[in-house]
Amino acid sequence: MLSEITIRPTTAADMAAIDTLLSESYPVLLGPDYETEVLETSLPVIARARPELVRCGSYYVAEDSAGRALAAGGWTHTGPQGGVGPRDVGHIRHVVTHPDATRQGLGSAILEHCFDKARAQGITWLLCQSTRTAVPFYRIMGFEDRAEIDITLEPGITFPAVEMARVL
Repeated sequence: MLSEITIRPTTAADMAAIDTLLSESYPVLLGPDYETEVLETSLPVIARARPELVRCGSYYVAEDSAGRALAAGGWTHTGPQGGVGPRDVGHIRHVVTHPDATRQGLGSAILEHCFDKARAQGITWLLCQSTRTAVPFYRIMGFEDRAEIDITLEPGITFPAVEMARVL
């Protein structure tokens, strides 16, 4: 399957495809690891593409030969809540794989692509705010747990996650 996949940077023209990917993926994949109440308040916020991320040049989509978005993810110097830290630290951002395409190496391919591009920009450490669901995946990809955290999505809406880190 990976031989039929193209990984490329996203552009503003990909907003609808990334929105669809997120809205079809997160409710299915996160359901077993989060309470219904958490998902009811969080999904309208997290299952939407971030325009600034999709246009940043370091957010990528994995497409099949028909151009269907099957996975996406990226990295930035800026943290998810804003602000820039040390120049050699990057942040993995909004990684997702469609439920029909999990366990086929797409998430790993997206992350390896991010690792290569981040290294080329002088990044030596990567941080991520992982969903509970994705923690085993990130561990396989070389990340280590740092702390359980609550991400403030909007005033009054928090989302339980795990901060993780990896040396490049």
